Amino acid sequence: MARRKKVYEGKAKILYEGPEPGTLVQYFKDDATAFNAEKRATVEGKGVLNNRLSEFFMTGLGAIGVPTHFIRRLNMREQLIRAVEIIPLEVVVRNVAAGSISKRLGIEEGTPLPRPIVEFYFKDDALGDPLVSEEHIIAFGWATQQDMDDMVSLALRVNDFLSGLMLGVGIKLVDFKIEIGRIWDGDYMRLIVADEISPDSCRLWDIETGQKLDKDVFRRDLGNLADAYTEVARRLGVMPQRETGVTKPTLIN
Repeated sequence: MARRKKVYEGKAKILYEGPEPGTLVQYFKDDATAFNAEKRATVEGKGVLNNRLSEFFMTGLGAIGVPTHFIRRLNMREQLIRAVEIIPLEVVVRNVAAGSISKRLGIEEGTPLPRPIVEFYFKDDALGDPLVSEEHIIAFGWATQQDMDDMVSLALRVNDFLSGLMLGVGIKLVDFKIEIGRIWDGDYMRLIVADEISPDSCRLWDIETGQKLDKDVFRRDLGNLADAYTEVARRLGVMPQRETGVTKPTLIN
C-alpha cells in the first residue's frame, strides 16, 4: 500500500491527500483534549463514534439542502471529503447558556436564551480561539459581510436541523460549533459546512435529567466519555454499542 501524504493534523483528526483532485481523507483519532490540549486522554473507539456520527449529521444536512464537505464514509475511521478553503473562524450557535457565555455575562448555566445566538471565534490555538466581533472579521479580511450573512444563515439552518433531531431522542442541543469553508465552482464561490459535527463540537444534555452527553464529561470529570458518546449514538440509531469498541479513557500526562 502506498504511503499517504499527510496534509494536516489537528487535535482530533488527520487530513490526508485524497484519491482524486479536490478531495481529502479525514481520519478521526481517539484523542480527547480540553483547555487547549492542556488536558488530554486517549479513548479507544472515540474516533469510530465521531466518524459515524458526523457522517450521520452531514448526510442529514445534505438531504435538506445544506451543503457540506462530506462525500462518503470510507471505513470505520475515515471519510472522503471535499477540499475547501477553511475560513479561520469557529461559528458557535447557543440555545442555552453554558460554558464561556455564562462566565462572560454572568448568566446561570442552563438558562434558555431568548433566541439562538451566533458568535464568531478566531481560530488560533495559541490565543485560545478568542471571541471576535464582525468589525474585527471585516477589518482583518477573514471574511466579507456577505460571507458572515451566509455563515449565520448556514449556522441557523444547522441549528434547526440538529435541535429537532436531538429533541426527538430526548436530548437538548445546548450549543454547537461548526467550521465553514469556501469551495469554488469555476468562478463561482460558495460556502459549505466543513470539519465535523459530533459530541466533540456540541453540548448535549438529556432533557429529563440534565445529564451531559458531550465533551464536558471529560472537561469536568463527570464520568466516562465513551459511555456518553455511545449513548448519543445509541439514541440516534447510528450504530450498535457492540460496534463502537469504546473503552474507558486513558489519561496522558
